[in-house]
Amino acid sequence: MPPAPAPSAHLLLRAPVLPTLWRLAVPNMVAMMGSAVAAIGETAYVGQLGVAALAGMALVFPLLMLQQMFSGGAMGGAVASLVSRALGAGETARAEALVVHALGIAVVAGLATTVLMLVLSDAVFGLLGGRDAPLAQAVAYAHVAFLGSVGVWLLNTMSAVLRATGNMLVPSAVLIAVGLAQVALAGVFGLGAGPVPRMGMQGIALGQVLAYAGGTVVLGWYLHSGKARIRLRLRGATWQPALARDLLQLGAKACASPVQTIGTMMVLTWLVARSGPQALAGYGIGMRLEFLLVPLAFSFGAASVPLIGMAIGAGQVARARRVGWTAAAMAGLLLGAAGLVLAVAPDLWTDRFTHDPAVLAAADTYFHWAGPFYALYGAGLSLYSSAIAANRVGGQVLAGTLRLLLVGAGGAALVAAQAPVWAIFALVAVGMAAYGTASILLVRYTPWEPPLRMAPA
Repeated sequence: MPPAPAPSAHLLLRAPVLPTLWRLAVPNMVAMMGSAVAAIGETAYVGQLGVAALAGMALVFPLLMLQQMFSGGAMGGAVASLVSRALGAGETARAEALVVHALGIAVVAGLATTVLMLVLSDAVFGLLGGRDAPLAQAVAYAHVAFLGSVGVWLLNTMSAVLRATGNMLVPSAVLIAVGLAQVALAGVFGLGAGPVPRMGMQGIALGQVLAYAGGTVVLGWYLHSGKARIRLRLRGATWQPALARDLLQLGAKACASPVQTIGTMMVLTWLVARSGPQALAGYGIGMRLEFLLVPLAFSFGAASVPLIGMAIGAGQVARARRVGWTAAAMAGLLLGAAGLVLAVAPDLWTDRFTHDPAVLAAADTYFHWAGPFYALYGAGLSLYSSAIAANRVGGQVLAGTLRLLLVGAGGAALVAAQAPVWAIFALVAVGMAAYGTASILLVRYTPWEPPLRMAPA
């Protein structure tokens, strides 16, 4: 029999599923508005720098998204899963020890990301099809943006810790502030203002670095101050390999899905780049919206994590599965509605970034094909977070593998046939539909037993 849950966990173990999911998801969705403002503002700034800059952003974007998915979705999900399960089982000391180890892992991961991108960015963007001016713009942005990788990893890890306790308000408020600060700073440094010179892509990237650094300081203070349900206790903390192993094992499994997602994006980026900078810039505008929709689905998936983790920690597996399905349905409905609107009226999004007819035509074609399948894609993304909370991510890895194989094989066939760019966007739609359908079926037939006994704190 599991230990009695901590008092703070009782409400999440008894509360009605749908209203509680809404209550936890709404702050996350509001936070996504901050991310939306940052993404729209940043892309608008890049658009003012020209088509080459937009094409360069399309090259660097998959790696920016991979960093966010690793730190916030995969490792962040693993942290939230293990911390919430410890709280559900009444093991507060273990939960606090996990926080210290998670932050240590975040620092190492952030430093590794910075080194790799400073050394390999030219080669990576070249492999993605970057040439000449777009390649130079992508490298200029990446060499500044990835200097702040430690801040991105720490901010997302601390946000995951707070979400594990059921506190969505504080991390959401900080993320909104980070998004607004990023817009202001990117505009000042990227386009120039007053005595600040116009720094172009490097200045836009600097805005992101400074905004995330500020958010990291704020959340670090909040956790250390004791205002949260669990406290960051660095003094006297000792490194416990068993706890680090638990985090890394679940995190490594969860990281397989982002690798597949970004691998799919890289294949598609390479395919579209063959059609010229205008097509690549248009696809980049479409990917930018996808970057916003992924966090919206994540809002419901993240809301499901503390409910599922605490339920499984307390032995309530049936409740955990009900939470996962409810969150997936909510994410599918929201993303599906957005996708259908943009399939019919893509100019609601595309006209904000450029007036180049060729770029607009490519972006519109992307939404005509991909938009109708956002519902399945959103449900699959939400189930990915829920599966991490249940420590059952194998099915989601298979779903991502299916999508990657479809895109890879289909892309090879399209290159051989010298297919037009619309055929590549049709392939995007097929991949989304396959991923969502496979995710739903695999979760349906994968049991969620209580977790195996883990290393004590």
